[in-house]
Amino acid sequence: MVPAAAVVDAWAADRTYALARCACSGTLFFITILLVHSMALLEIFRIAFDALIRNKMRSLLTMLGIIIGVGAVIAMVAVGTGAQTSIEAQISSLGTNVLMIWPNSQTRSGVSGGGGSGTTLTEEDMSAIREQCPAVARISPMMRSGAQLVAGDLNWSTQIQGGSVDYFTIRDWQIANGEQFSDQDVRAATKVCLVGQTVVANLFQDQNPIGQTVRIRNIPFKVIGTLKPKGQNMMGQDQDDFVLIPYTTLYKRLMGNTRNWNMLASAVAKNRMTEAQDQITQLLRQRHKLNASEDNDFMIRSQTDIAEASTATTKIMTTLLGSIASVSLIVGGIGIMNIMLVSVTERTREIGIRMSIGARRRDILAQFLMEAIVLSLLGGFIGIMIGVGSSTLISKLAGWPTFVSTSSIILSVVFSMIVGMFFGFYPARKAASLNPIEALRFE
Repeated sequence: MVPAAAVVDAWAADRTYALARCACSGTLFFITILLVHSMALLEIFRIAFDALIRNKMRSLLTMLGIIIGVGAVIAMVAVGTGAQTSIEAQISSLGTNVLMIWPNSQTRSGVSGGGGSGTTLTEEDMSAIREQCPAVARISPMMRSGAQLVAGDLNWSTQIQGGSVDYFTIRDWQIANGEQFSDQDVRAATKVCLVGQTVVANLFQDQNPIGQTVRIRNIPFKVIGTLKPKGQNMMGQDQDDFVLIPYTTLYKRLMGNTRNWNMLASAVAKNRMTEAQDQITQLLRQRHKLNASEDNDFMIRSQTDIAEASTATTKIMTTLLGSIASVSLIVGGIGIMNIMLVSVTERTREIGIRMSIGARRRDILAQFLMEAIVLSLLGGFIGIMIGVGSSTLISKLAGWPTFVSTSSIILSVVFSMIVGMFFGFYPARKAASLNPIEALRFE
């Protein structure tokens, strides 16, 4: 007698085998269907391509609108994106998570001096921000003054900037050679300086500036380091044409005591810049004893605000240029529809013969629709090459920054296919709806 457990195991094994066979059969069936449809699609593509090859010049002229449209879209978007990328890079050169704090305008005898002319910010405010604003990582004064530099028998007019040790980190300014000044230099108002690359090129030329003496307003300063280049800022100003000294040295030895304090601060993280800005605002309003009805006597601008303001116009121009260029794609689509309608008329008898030997209406529809898609896709690919080449040529000849993004290329291909399907559907439907008998009689 066979044990019950053995019977159950045998039944389970047979059932598993049956299920496996069903699964394999289903998979093979699915793969077969895919292959059949793929072969049918390839055959439709081959027939459509052969039909286009027979009329090369007409096909090329039909694709011209798509070629020009796609090329223009890619080139224009590349110019706009390049400009936007350049602006973003310049904004990044400001530093890491930067917040700029200025005193507000000062009014004398009814005349406003404009933003930054007030004297409402103090060194005590800076210390309070450092101690009481947890979202602020670092803070430094940002003082400026123009002066003539003299080294040996050469001189150069440049900008003198004063900052603390934190200035290097906030601005993300790297040392090329030498070293940066220390907290001791700041406390003692030491006569040391670091120079930008433009100053190095014009004042020291082929000499090593480290350890040399420059005179600023007839006061000797020792060069202890040089800064790595940053290039131009958003306003086209040379960021490397300056000398950096301790802020205490600037206002004690060169400017005299001053209350016109500007500050640079950095947030602990990019996603906490708004929090840092709010903390500074609340603290300064409290310290300056401003009531709810009074405006701030200071201004705060974040790196994000500057980036949004600077790139807004560029984004608008990029969108406008892309939209104008897209009109050519619509014109190209209309050209495809026109030629496909002519093709349907010319090949009416061919359509009748194909229907009489078994071609279904959906086969005719697929053939003519595929022809329109192939036309638009070929035009799109040629347009992409022309657009990339044009953007490169614009960059070299005009000196404009350009950037061809992968997304713009993919969008152009997809849009070309959509144009072909949209404008090719009506002629394809017209071809599929022909009466086979009347089509055979057509001369």
